Amino acid sequence: MARKVRHSALESPTARSKLQIRRRPYNGPSLGRGVALLYRRNKTNGTWVLKSSDGHGAYWTKAFALADDFEDSDGKRVLSFHQAQDAARKLARGEDGGTEAAPLSVDAALKAYRSDLEARQANAYNALWPRLHLTSVLLSKPVALLGADELTKWRNGLLSKMAPSTVNRLCRCVCAALELAAQLDKTERIAENRSAWQIGLSALPDAGKARNVILTDRKVREFVAEAYGLDASLGLLSDVLAITGARPSQVIRLLVADLHDHPTKPKLSMPRSGKGGSKNRAARRVERFSVPITPALAVKLREATKGRADDAPLLLQSDGTRWPDNPGQTYHRQIDKVVKAIGAGPETTAYALRHSSIVRRLLQRAPVRLVAALHDTSVKMIEMHYSRYITEHADDHARIGLLQDELPDNVTPMRAA
Repeated sequence: MARKVRHSALESPTARSKLQIRRRPYNGPSLGRGVALLYRRNKTNGTWVLKSSDGHGAYWTKAFALADDFEDSDGKRVLSFHQAQDAARKLARGEDGGTEAAPLSVDAALKAYRSDLEARQANAYNALWPRLHLTSVLLSKPVALLGADELTKWRNGLLSKMAPSTVNRLCRCVCAALELAAQLDKTERIAENRSAWQIGLSALPDAGKARNVILTDRKVREFVAEAYGLDASLGLLSDVLAITGARPSQVIRLLVADLHDHPTKPKLSMPRSGKGGSKNRAARRVERFSVPITPALAVKLREATKGRADDAPLLLQSDGTRWPDNPGQTYHRQIDKVVKAIGAGPETTAYALRHSSIVRRLLQRAPVRLVAALHDTSVKMIEMHYSRYITEHADDHARIGLLQDELPDNVTPMRAA
């Protein structure tokens, strides 16, 4: 049983009634290293506030119960001074005599989410990425004590560093980790606080506007040539991305056996992405679908894979190791050099090769359903994200059938020969 701490100014309702009403909490007793109980004096029942260290020199605070100033304690919503001490310890450290585990922090929720992603063969980066942007205070805070206002403030602060659509993707990663924590929490305390992230991390409006970078065929060729000039392995990776229009996360999972080296109609058995909302993403990721490639690319791939086993990676880095699950972390600086060398805008990434491939096929009047299938996406997504670019890049096609001005009476149209 934890030792009860005395504090004359806060111990009784009578003592607390002598304090002035104010928004800033009054300092209370220390309950252990980095943990203190505070009290906020209100017009009605006061509020017990937990103050806890994040372990990195900063503190977070959270109001967790009412004080028994004008009504008797019920042990849950309204607590006495000594009951508040016990509740504060449980929330901050799980100190209840060893009968209850410490509350799950955001940091622990992300760790559990990473383990879950790895078990499902999903992209573990979704659990690592938020750590690059979450503050130490938020990481150390129990999920059950998160507030919608502090999450909203954090989300809005990201807008100075990234586009709204990127902020939304990052927030979805955090929400997924917190939702998993709520589902696994036996005490249901986290589930009761679900509205904190549902409100605080709600999607920013008008952030889904497509900003896909479309490169001309000449620029795509320049992109691939510059990549080869920097590094042969990066060049081959870029070549495959440009020809297939696949996602980087897909092409790095290609195996030597996925190359079907037909003399005139070579193709790759491309691994499917885990995208698409499928509940069984692990099963989807082992599926393959055929994507045609050029004979010239097939020759390069055949030369690069000489002597390798069928189950070896088709594409390797220059040091002979396989590309990581998030290859962009490895090649992004080199791609920046490529983009600068070809005179493309700073928003251009390796994904521009995929966007350009999709638009190129659409402009060549390939059926939308076929384009979607070859790029492992849906007709809905094609229409949602590429319709604007199709009209911008197909002006000549769009002008066919325009209503022409009426000819003057004294002009006779020329007859076709």
